[in-house]
Amino acid sequence: MKKQYKVISLLFIIIFFFTVIFSFSKELGHIYSSLFISLHHPDAGKRLIIGRAGDSISLDPSNTTDMDSAKVTVNIFETLVKYEKEGKEIIPGLATSWKSSEDGLTWVFRLRQDVRFHDGSVFDAHAVEFNFHRWMDRDNPYHNGQFRYWNYVFGGFPGFVKSVTAISDYNVEIKLSKPYAPFLNTMAMPIFGIGSPDAIKKYGDEVYKHPVGTGPFCFKSWEPNKSIFLVRNEAYWDVPAKVDEVEFKVIPSNMNRLEQLKQGTIHIADNLGPDDISVIENDQNLQLLLRPYFNVGYIALNNEKTPFDRRDVRAAINLAINKEEMIKEVFANLARPAKTLIPPLLSGYNESVSDSEYNPEKAKQLLTKAEFPQGFKTTLWVMNSSRDYFPRPLQLAEFVKESLKEINIEATIMTYNWDEYLNRIQNGEHEMALIGWTGDNIDPDNFLNTLLASDNANPGNASNYSFYKNKEVDLLLTQARQTTDMVFRKNLYIKLLEIVDNDKPSVPLVHTMPLLAARLSVTGYSPYITGVESLENVDIDFSVEVNVDAEVK
Repeated sequence: MKKQYKVISLLFIIIFFFTVIFSFSKELGHIYSSLFISLHHPDAGKRLIIGRAGDSISLDPSNTTDMDSAKVTVNIFETLVKYEKEGKEIIPGLATSWKSSEDGLTWVFRLRQDVRFHDGSVFDAHAVEFNFHRWMDRDNPYHNGQFRYWNYVFGGFPGFVKSVTAISDYNVEIKLSKPYAPFLNTMAMPIFGIGSPDAIKKYGDEVYKHPVGTGPFCFKSWEPNKSIFLVRNEAYWDVPAKVDEVEFKVIPSNMNRLEQLKQGTIHIADNLGPDDISVIENDQNLQLLLRPYFNVGYIALNNEKTPFDRRDVRAAINLAINKEEMIKEVFANLARPAKTLIPPLLSGYNESVSDSEYNPEKAKQLLTKAEFPQGFKTTLWVMNSSRDYFPRPLQLAEFVKESLKEINIEATIMTYNWDEYLNRIQNGEHEMALIGWTGDNIDPDNFLNTLLASDNANPGNASNYSFYKNKEVDLLLTQARQTTDMVFRKNLYIKLLEIVDNDKPSVPLVHTMPLLAARLSVTGYSPYITGVESLENVDIDFSVEVNVDAEVK
């Protein structure tokens, strides 16, 4: 009997051993099979990985104002109209055509048919009407958020948008209470991406974590401060995306981001610094990418706080910054000095406004005139991660601090993560804050109204971070918004910039040329002037590089 038990036990051991071997061999076979497919079939399982400094704040485009959020949402949501690649011309998006009344107060958009949201629901005029009512009506049950951008652009809720009506299944009418010259440009901004009404109703306050649009990519998952994953929309109405997945990976350190790019564990590195140029140019597997100058980085002086409520103090600080030295030391000459809050390529840029000279002695005289002969103590706020306009924010803060010290202003640097930083300066808690703006479209209103209008200086919902208020400037902004005479508009902005230059509400510092890099295998990637681009045309050509980590594929 004991002998029989021994035989049975031995049999079980043999069976178990061969089962393990078979399973292991099968798994190993799967691994080698997957690796073989990745290496020899370029179209199998392509994942484009983008390394960036910070995470998105929200994936609800109508409730975002930051670039890191928009860079993701522009791939999930689509707008009625959009810009062509150069950012100069409006072309059809979800709307195939449009027309406006002679007075500019009524717009009718004819919508694209046979388009579905990622959840399978139908895109039509009723969906567009639903989205607009959500944005513009504070009493709407789905108006769940601040909707700051709507407020910035349209001057409140509903602001000067009178009505939005689905006049048929595929025609929507938008009526304004006053003319608005940049209306089409505004409709092209990613902030006005159309979301699925069904998803908005389903997820409520959590919709920012469950984005559902009509775009070339669908949302897959989000691990905060790590990665956001998108997958190709196989039912996309236009040409499907070329890669299967996109990962937006948070890598706070510039050095680590560049190193991962060199190793091939990411394909594109955003928000790089000037020091990285030589490394990129000396690596045959990398390509250097630059965006045009289409931003402004500046010091927001809180005009509602003492002593920055005094013009002479603000003028003194403008005189204290040696911009040439700053651009050399902090920006490695990859920037140009800013004279105003709009970049030179925009209509209305005032060439006659002279840049504030570097003159610390004159600055001290102005402080004495403002009754601060011994200077004063203050705080200088700075974000803790790089931005397109400030690739080295902490180094810049130190430079500004040392510059202010020369005129007896003692500034304590205060640093916050990006999300908290934005919330705090929108509430007007700062005294001085390093901040900037990248244009959403090529209309000067996008910079000047956003950064200077009194309506945008309300604590809690501000984009005018200097909290500057000037009735004449407000009048000129309004006039420029309502006229379609381009020469008249240009002259209005020129006059406006002269007034602002005299008031010195902030310290314009730089217009930068943001730096990116990509693996040589990345094709079809074109950095847009606005800093936000859709990725459906981006591909990865594995044949270009030899030692690409199979895991990235």
